[in-house]
Amino acid sequence: MGIVTKHSIFVLSVVFACSVLGAQQTAWEPSPGHTQVPIWPSAVPDAQPVAGPENTATETKELVAGMPWVYVGQVSKPTMTVYSPKGKNTGAAVVVFPGGGYQILAIDLEGTEVCDWLTSKGITCVLLKYRVPNSGPHWNKRCNCQITPKAPTALEDAQRTVALVRFHAAEWHIDPHKIGVLGFSAGGHLVAAISTHFNHRLYSAVDAADKESCRPDFAVAIYPGHLSLAENSLALNPNIRTNITRETPPTFLLQNEDDPVDRVEHSLSYYAALKKAGVPVEMHLYAQGGHAFGLRRTKFPVTAWPQLVETWLGTIGMIPE
Repeated sequence: MGIVTKHSIFVLSVVFACSVLGAQQTAWEPSPGHTQVPIWPSAVPDAQPVAGPENTATETKELVAGMPWVYVGQVSKPTMTVYSPKGKNTGAAVVVFPGGGYQILAIDLEGTEVCDWLTSKGITCVLLKYRVPNSGPHWNKRCNCQITPKAPTALEDAQRTVALVRFHAAEWHIDPHKIGVLGFSAGGHLVAAISTHFNHRLYSAVDAADKESCRPDFAVAIYPGHLSLAENSLALNPNIRTNITRETPPTFLLQNEDDPVDRVEHSLSYYAALKKAGVPVEMHLYAQGGHAFGLRRTKFPVTAWPQLVETWLGTIGMIPE
């Protein structure tokens, strides 16, 4: 069985488990004191039909670090939620892309919990609830193949959000030259996608915010997927490879060699291509640790990755060392 097929089975099992075991709710809402706002002022570009209304569910069977986690599905109206720093403000900001195979969004494990960490370090966090399902490269069981949608709507949402953050930088006390992106799994692929697709908008400009650059100033991809073309191959996805230039932002990569969902070659292939192009890149690989652990503490050394990111952000001048 190919590793990409394992990825699809993982996502489908998550959806099934959540639908059966989780307490289904309506559209996701952030914690009190935070407000999510639509990223598009009117109709979303390249709108795709979805099977039903947005829903959330709590996964209580497939625990992470002994705890349940929440996922969001059927997102047709993307939003962003701004989390301001607690106390000090470094001026840096990070747009966070939760993972979920471009089918669902692990909204707390790889979203709100990440914002709690970032804001405690003086960094503004902007949580993007991007469109799913099928909004990026995904596995199609009918053809037993990976499908890349004609309109990558998740990337459209990411481009729009980075531009919006830069547009509102003064209002939100953000340095417009210190806006980065951080994503997990499929969200890690989205990090690579926006890092290599910022010179051309995938949608028609809708307002003044779209005059701002959507290039991230730095990028963090945690156990990314959809980058390497095949198992045991360092051939990089051409949609990413052909768009890497010296303008691609400094990048941090992290992955486990025993990751059963997104194999280590995804990070290795991207690292090699970035290095060849002269892009500053730092990569950390670990023998064990699996997949989809977020910031939750485990027994494996990889669990210390947030401190590595903090140190790296200091070395590239995004936050004080």
